[in-house]
Amino acid sequence: MKRKIIEIDQEKCTGCGKCIPNCPEGALQIIDGKARLISDLFCDGLGACIGECPAGAIRTVEREAEPYDEAKVMETIVKQGENTIIAHLKHLRSHGEFKLFDIAVNYLKEHHIPVPVLPHTGSPGSQMKRFAAQKVDREAIAGGASALCQWPVQLKLLNPGAEYFDNADLLVSADCVAHAYGSFHRELLNGRILIVFCPKLDTDTDGYVEKLAQILRRHEIRSVTVARMEVPCCCGTVMIVQKALELAGKAIPVKVRTVSIDGSLKD
Repeated sequence: MKRKIIEIDQEKCTGCGKCIPNCPEGALQIIDGKARLISDLFCDGLGACIGECPAGAIRTVEREAEPYDEAKVMETIVKQGENTIIAHLKHLRSHGEFKLFDIAVNYLKEHHIPVPVLPHTGSPGSQMKRFAAQKVDREAIAGGASALCQWPVQLKLLNPGAEYFDNADLLVSADCVAHAYGSFHRELLNGRILIVFCPKLDTDTDGYVEKLAQILRRHEIRSVTVARMEVPCCCGTVMIVQKALELAGKAIPVKVRTVSIDGSLKD
C-alpha cells in the first residue's frame, strides 16, 4: 500500500543517534554508523524523529510500504518498560491517532499490562473537563445560568475519546450562532454536548470531518442537532456533519436549526 513513511538521507546522516530515543516504535537503529529504517511495519510515518535530527537527514515521504502494524509495535514497546509505553501512547495521542491509540491500549489490557494514566500536556484551556449536570432547569437558564456542561468546545481541541460523548445528544454549532441567538443556552444547548467550529474561516475541514467521524464511531450518539446561521457560507456546517456520518457509517437523527442575522430562530 502507498502511505507516509520516513526516509533517511544516508549522505547527510552523521550517525549521531539522536533520532533513536524519539522512535519508541523501534523502527530505527544505527547500523554501520548510519541511522537505518529497519522495518516498514514499525514506522507510523508521523515523523517524531524528524525534529531531532541535527543534520536534517530525515523526512517524510509517501511510497509503497508494508502497512504499519500497531500490535506488532506494541510487542516491541512493552519489552522496553513503562516509560517507553507512556512515550508511545503520548506520541499517538498528540498526533490524533486515536484508532492506533485504542489498539495499543487494548493490547495492554489483553496482555494484563497496566495502562498508564497520561498527564494532560496541552494548555490549561484545552484540558478536558465535565463540570455540570447534563441538563439545567430552564428557569435557571432564564436567570443567567449556563447550560454548558463540558470543556473544551472547539472541535480542534476536543478529544474523540472523551467519556462525555457516551450516549450523548450533540449540538454541532457554527461559531456565530451563540453570538446571534440570545436563547442559545435555553433553546439549543441545554442537555447537549457542544461542538463548535467555523465552516468558512477554519481551514482543516477535512480534519474536522475525520474527527467528527471518530466521535460518531467510538460512542453511542443519540442525536445530532446542527445549529447554523442563515448566510450561505454557513451551510458548510451541515455538510461537514453529513460527511462525518457517511464516513463513520452511522445513521443518526439530525435536526438542523437555522438562525437569522437578526437573531431569530427560523426553524
